[in-house]
Amino acid sequence: MAQHDILINWTPQETRVALIEQAAVQEVLIERSLERGLVGNIYVGRVQRVLPGMQSAFIDIGLERTAFLHVADMLPHLNARHAPPGAGEASEPPPPIERQVFEGQSLLVQVLKDPIGSKGARLTAQISIAGRLLVFLPQDNHIGVSQKIPAAQRDALRQRLAALVGEGGGGFILRTNAEDASDEELADDIAYLRKTWARIREQANRVAPPALVYEELALPQRVLRDLVGPQTRSIQIDSREQFAVLQAFAQEYTPQVAERLTLYRGERPLFEQYRVDEEIDRALGRRVDLKSGGYLVFDQTEALTTIDVNTGAFVGARNFDDTVFRTNLEAAQAIARQLRLRNLGGIIIIDFIDMVRDDHREAVLAELRKQLARDRVKTMIGGFSPLGLVEMTRKRTRESLAQMLTEPCPACGGRGRVRTTRTVCYDILREILREARAFNPREFRIIAAPQVIERFLDEESPHLAGLSDFIGKPISLQSDNAMTQEQYDIVLL
Repeated sequence: MAQHDILINWTPQETRVALIEQAAVQEVLIERSLERGLVGNIYVGRVQRVLPGMQSAFIDIGLERTAFLHVADMLPHLNARHAPPGAGEASEPPPPIERQVFEGQSLLVQVLKDPIGSKGARLTAQISIAGRLLVFLPQDNHIGVSQKIPAAQRDALRQRLAALVGEGGGGFILRTNAEDASDEELADDIAYLRKTWARIREQANRVAPPALVYEELALPQRVLRDLVGPQTRSIQIDSREQFAVLQAFAQEYTPQVAERLTLYRGERPLFEQYRVDEEIDRALGRRVDLKSGGYLVFDQTEALTTIDVNTGAFVGARNFDDTVFRTNLEAAQAIARQLRLRNLGGIIIIDFIDMVRDDHREAVLAELRKQLARDRVKTMIGGFSPLGLVEMTRKRTRESLAQMLTEPCPACGGRGRVRTTRTVCYDILREILREARAFNPREFRIIAAPQVIERFLDEESPHLAGLSDFIGKPISLQSDNAMTQEQYDIVLL
């Protein structure tokens, strides 16, 4: 895996993290003090509604919207409790949710997915606590090893871990970065995680639901825990205060990382020095230009994201097939990077330029899979459909970059287009006609955006005069710079 650098830009209101690899921004993480993500937080919640038809329950954990718990995310031992003695785990499906929870019940739950759009948070009753080297499963006894570690090493690592866990209870999963950890490091992580779980249980027994009993680490600490690995060259942070906090955290939990942590002292802002802000601005746009002259167009909706590949000005190859192939190959690399940078999740449809040769299609798919393998987030990709489209999914755990940094345009309501000035003029004329039939004012006054008033004074003046004659009332015009093109008001004087 290629080496990378991590940049941390900290202010009291917002923390931004950029992962730089091969001189390009690959990933951006943002956490705002007033909008901290909830994934990993543990709550004592109260069951508000049980929906047998959806096999789900709505849980009040103290947020604006109730959170969502599906039967598949209930505790495994609750499901197993209803199985007949000696039955295998897969002998029958778990019991229905209405037999496991009831309205008004207190329940210890953890957030799996942040609230996104109109959807509440997704919960699980299967608690897991991440440490530096291990993930602790306090309600389970499973000993597991990350699937990213080679299969030949897993059995030996599992046996080592099982010996260290002993009779203390709880299950553990060995993370990828623990592949070369010593027994002492693993034992320290086990002790830390068990101590954390004891504090959570003590807190949960003392509070009334809904209540937060464990909050996930802040973004800078999570970066040291989750992102830093052998391939990390440096971690730079531009806050002296937070540098001291991170140093203390690193020396306690990730001592091998402490020497790579440095305080940025440059005159230019950190993100400006490495041109991260420029990359963020580009990632908020629909169009991404490729070096060859081709370009990508991203369209994001609530349900899915579509990516259209175009040759643009690229005419460098000897024949059209080679032009298309090279553009698609470059697009596959750019798409994988943009998915990470924009943090796009859910269903993703890619419309590559049509390729005649099967070997070209396979090469483009292979390149896309190769680039997606570097993604920390789980992805699944299919082949080309009969229509020439590639369907894939990327796990969604938090808002995309655009959802976090932008909001629907107040002028167009998020449509991306606004009514033309002529359309607005005709809407106004129809509205005046309706008002004239219902009321008998002395005069009608149109208050609208300058460009709409200008059209009434120019091309639409005959229609305005004709309506005035028809209703027998004068119609005056007033421009308002504060109004958007679609906004208007009709005042009866």
